[in-house]
Amino acid sequence: MKPHNRLNFSGGPGALPESVLLQVQEAIGAVPEVGLSILGISHRSDWFAAVMSESESNIRKLLGLSENYHVLLLQGGATQQFSMVPMTLLRGKTHAAEYLHTGYWSGKSLPEALRQGPMRVVWSGEAEGFRRLPTDKELSFAPEAPYLHYVSNETVEGLQFHRVLGRDDVPRVCDMSSDFLSKPCEAERFSLIYAHAQKNIGPAGVTVVLVRDELLKDAPTDLPGFLDYRSHAQAHSNFNTPPVFAIYVVLLVTRWLMQEIGGVDRMAKINRRKAELLYGLVDGSDGFYRGRAEPQDRSLMNVSFNLPTSEMEARFLAEALAAGFSGLAGHRAIGGMRASIYNAMTLSAVEELAGFMLDFQKRQFQ
Repeated sequence: MKPHNRLNFSGGPGALPESVLLQVQEAIGAVPEVGLSILGISHRSDWFAAVMSESESNIRKLLGLSENYHVLLLQGGATQQFSMVPMTLLRGKTHAAEYLHTGYWSGKSLPEALRQGPMRVVWSGEAEGFRRLPTDKELSFAPEAPYLHYVSNETVEGLQFHRVLGRDDVPRVCDMSSDFLSKPCEAERFSLIYAHAQKNIGPAGVTVVLVRDELLKDAPTDLPGFLDYRSHAQAHSNFNTPPVFAIYVVLLVTRWLMQEIGGVDRMAKINRRKAELLYGLVDGSDGFYRGRAEPQDRSLMNVSFNLPTSEMEARFLAEALAAGFSGLAGHRAIGGMRASIYNAMTLSAVEELAGFMLDFQKRQFQ
């Protein structure tokens, strides 16, 4: 298998659907209806205004989102949202915002909240090495909290919540960066959802933010314009020069989800089948492959596992790369292996990886 045909199991940026890549390839030369390269089309053009409008509309349709939410297409990734959320919702508050510390990325959000106001960690999995998520019995939420923040899918550790957390009378804020549009998410139970694109819905450079209108009514009035959700809402995500190319790809991916896949319910079934295939192989390997996360909290997006020794892991990675499987090394924070199976990763590609894993295991005992 040639290097440019390798299958991308990276934690991100992830793979894009083949049909989308073909359209992008054409658009880099010239967008058919415009006659200009997508890399040179003005963000103030009528064509791009239509791209923005359809992207927002498609996201609403895919999630069943009502008109009292703003759909924003911003820059800065989830990292910028770690700051924008508490700047908007926590500054000047006396009660603590509540955060869950369930892995590497939720840990990154904690110090940013503390810069803006009081923050309480409701539960942390750090002492256990982030191998599981909390049960409902381990969680107690305060009714006076300005908001609850958690990460729905921990990309590094391979953990995913399969339920909605928190109180209905406290705004829920959720970082859904690595499972957004991979399954239904009861979006209207959240006051703010954010997700950078480079896992399931596009290339790096754009972040989707869904924010309930009423959440912004009491936001501070002295926020910098670029860091104020209201500025972007009033400008329809065109407050400053937006990432035109990345947003266009998001549009193509939403069309793919709607027209070729058949919506997020159908996408969820495909994703579950992919995950079951890999976890079934791990569980049936007699301990050769060792799943990192507790079974009840396993991610359907990021399958994290280890092999018996670090030397064998290095050999696995080298042979996998030679066989055409890229991006299987675990995050630098924990090592091991990680197969990220985002939306665009096909079932047939996952079957190929499973075949390689079975063959690799057999060869170690010959």
